Amino acid sequence: MSLSFGPFILGGNVFGWTVGRDDAFRILDAFVDRGGTALDTADVYSDWAPGATGGDSEKIIGEWLASRGNRSKVVVATKVAKWKAQPGLSAANIRAAIEGSLKRLQTDYVDLYYAHEDDAKVEQSEYLTAFDALVKEGKVRALGASNFTPERLASALAFSRGNGLRAFEVSQDHWNLVARGLERTLVPLLEKEGLKELPYWSLASGFLTGKYRPGEKVESSRAGSAERYLAEPRNVALLGALDEVARAHRVSVTAVSLTWLRAQRVVGAPIASARTEVQLGALFESATLTLSPDELGKLSAITAP
Repeated sequence: MSLSFGPFILGGNVFGWTVGRDDAFRILDAFVDRGGTALDTADVYSDWAPGATGGDSEKIIGEWLASRGNRSKVVVATKVAKWKAQPGLSAANIRAAIEGSLKRLQTDYVDLYYAHEDDAKVEQSEYLTAFDALVKEGKVRALGASNFTPERLASALAFSRGNGLRAFEVSQDHWNLVARGLERTLVPLLEKEGLKELPYWSLASGFLTGKYRPGEKVESSRAGSAERYLAEPRNVALLGALDEVARAHRVSVTAVSLTWLRAQRVVGAPIASARTEVQLGALFESATLTLSPDELGKLSAITAP
């Protein structure tokens, strides 16, 4: 893997949803000014938002890249398969989707292109050959798989390597301090095959920022998702432990949560989004934070799967 992602990857799922164009530009400017290098988006972002149709995040990022003239300094990742306007992983759809993404991003290549989910209706040989062709054409630098089962990821890797095709080099999956099921399922495969994990929902819809507490109401589009974690006593106990570690290092709970994830052996960099420049500051705190083995172990033990 020749790509470098930095201490965290800025998630673009909020652009065109809870973050408009002008605010997105300010966040992106601040991100690169502070040394950030990698952006994550998808063709489907954010078709669930009122007034959005999909492709919104890519358009905003593309306009920003064009206006700043900094394409070569930024690692851009996007995805195909989940957008209802261009669903699935048929070779024809992959071809159409990458052309659409390149147009919206105003670039002639993407650094990392994901299968956003597996597609059981398409032979793996078809979509893996299609992805390989994009790499050979220079439209894509590296390939990733997102939301694959261990069995399907293993078979995809075996086919690509056995047939001289460019194989998936990273995996992007749901992983954080309160969602750790893949540690027993997918992580052993990633370790065996030498793939890096770039986890999404790394802050559990904001729960791992520490702003959601028992008895407190938070006005947020993600409040419902985050507040569900409070129903588990061990997650409430985790908040206390995160507070303790954060106080010891004089940093935010956000920084501690991201640092725990970055410390996991297969993690290349966690993905985290920001709706404001203030939130971006908390993400960058994690870039210089190191937790001791005892601190990592204490946090891990509370929510161990």
